[in-house]
Amino acid sequence: MSAIIKVEHLTRVFDVSKPWLNRVIERLPRALLTAVSDVSFEIEENSVYALVGESGSGKSTIGKIMVGLVAPSEGSVQVEDVDLATETDATKVEAVRANIQMIFQDPFASLNPRWRVRDVIAEPVAAKGGDTTGLAEKLLEQVGLSAADAGKYPHEFSGGQRQRICIARALASEPKIIVCDEPTSALDVSVQAQVLNLMSDLREELGLTYLFISHDLTVVQHMADRIGVLYLGRLVEEAPRDVLFDDPKHPYTQMLFAAAPKMDGFGREIDPPKGEIPDAINPPTGCAFHPRCPLAIERCSVERPEMRNLGATRVACHLAE
Repeated sequence: MSAIIKVEHLTRVFDVSKPWLNRVIERLPRALLTAVSDVSFEIEENSVYALVGESGSGKSTIGKIMVGLVAPSEGSVQVEDVDLATETDATKVEAVRANIQMIFQDPFASLNPRWRVRDVIAEPVAAKGGDTTGLAEKLLEQVGLSAADAGKYPHEFSGGQRQRICIARALASEPKIIVCDEPTSALDVSVQAQVLNLMSDLREELGLTYLFISHDLTVVQHMADRIGVLYLGRLVEEAPRDVLFDDPKHPYTQMLFAAAPKMDGFGREIDPPKGEIPDAINPPTGCAFHPRCPLAIERCSVERPEMRNLGATRVACHLAE
């Protein structure tokens, strides 16, 4: 299968400094936060690629760069061979942008509370002057709600129903790619299952490609074809789902899996994850994980490991063998 998305050496740095006058008075340097650092991966058409990692690992920033809400500092994101950051042909960019939609983490915050659901869902099509007659009603039924719900306001729905409305809005412009930023983390477990099954069915039915951002390993195991593990803005491991769950190579991936809840894990003794995720403004030298890593040697604190292939896995660790 061909790659529909190619991310190459993607880096995003945010300036989080105090205002200029404060810095002069307090004699402070500029503070730069590296949210994403030299990340490269590819997503094949009609597949689900998942990004996992702790809070602050850069997952959502990559998702926002992909849909054009944030510009990259370095590197590129090519969607259908068009680099959204550097392409000068506006019609090409517009055509590619029309093929990407995003489902946000908080369904209520991403819906306009003053608009009826009909207008919320039809907005992507109406913005381009398309015909929206009956569109919202059809999409609401497609995501398991009633056509009669089109005349209601977002506050009249439960969390799971709102997320279905967000999915319906994402489908309105008939996209090829949907970026899902923790789409079920605000929902009850039973509702999570319904929404995830709906997303799986829609993928099969409409031939969608998902970038699925999550910190929940059980959700990722259910949804993903391929998984990338992020730590402090760096991709530390990438593999097909079954390979990663059967044989994680990177010590950070092993720590994530060990800390995850298990159905048969009652009474098991497990050491809690050691240390805290470091400050992204002053990240550690060498491998970012070395202050917390049980295997770390001197080389880890000096030399940043490059991504390399070990069987079906790509891993950034000097000691992965």
